[in-house]
Amino acid sequence: MNVLVTGGSGGIGLETALGIARKTAANVWVTGRNEGRLEDAVRALKAAGASDARAFRADFSSLDDVRRLANEVSAAAEGGLDVLVNNAGLWHQERQESADGFEDTFAVNHLAPFLLTLLLTPRLMEAGSPGRAARVVNVSSRLHERPSALRLEELVGQEPSYVGLSVYARTKLCNVLFSNELARRLEGRGVVSNALHPGSVQTDVTRDSFLLSIGIRIAAPFLKTAAEGALTSIRLATDPALEGVTGGYFSDEAQLPPSEAALDTGAAKELWDRSLEWTGLDAGSLAGPLRAA
Repeated sequence: MNVLVTGGSGGIGLETALGIARKTAANVWVTGRNEGRLEDAVRALKAAGASDARAFRADFSSLDDVRRLANEVSAAAEGGLDVLVNNAGLWHQERQESADGFEDTFAVNHLAPFLLTLLLTPRLMEAGSPGRAARVVNVSSRLHERPSALRLEELVGQEPSYVGLSVYARTKLCNVLFSNELARRLEGRGVVSNALHPGSVQTDVTRDSFLLSIGIRIAAPFLKTAAEGALTSIRLATDPALEGVTGGYFSDEAQLPPSEAALDTGAAKELWDRSLEWTGLDAGSLAGPLRAA
């Protein structure tokens, strides 16, 4: 069993990888940017019982790096990829641009997992079967409820005043819309896709904001630990009771309805089509089921 957890060198991602390793003794692989943290993560995964612990260094601010990562994982995933946990994410308080000229929070939180997932879909389909589906787990946030609708021009345009919280919330809505559209396109093809809110967790997602980081530390006694925040991801990745469940949204390990905006199938399809353009993917080269819902 091969499992990939993005953003798995620390925080919720590492706790997710460790939890999966303890439950399954699978080959558990993680991605991250910091070499030292990745080495520590591999040691921890081996101690947790992973059959094969491996780290892939990747910067999700670069689509070329995501493509390289997909090639490396595809080459390593003999027999296919059983679980992909799209966990990596960030939150900027001031506008930054990715290597490809996109607003960076959008690039890392949506474009990177969109591209990685589609490039790895052949490996997911290889591992999946009607009786035992491969699983895509998309880490979103309760903040996906904040936008009343998805406006694509806000994702790639220059805003007159940049509000990091609003930008982050839009990317989290993208996560749920993408997760649902992927579920529709792969239904009955041996791959399921679900999204989740990990809870209010003390993590470093606010690392770019001094004030928010202070606030997180003050609120720490009332927040979940990273290990607690990983529980829903671990359940979606491993629980046999969820076999065949797809297109769902989960929080505190239970399935809940997402926001109305997240259920907009038209917005999900438009986001999909535009994301193909933004990432430079050729729809004709994708696996058959991904070409049309």
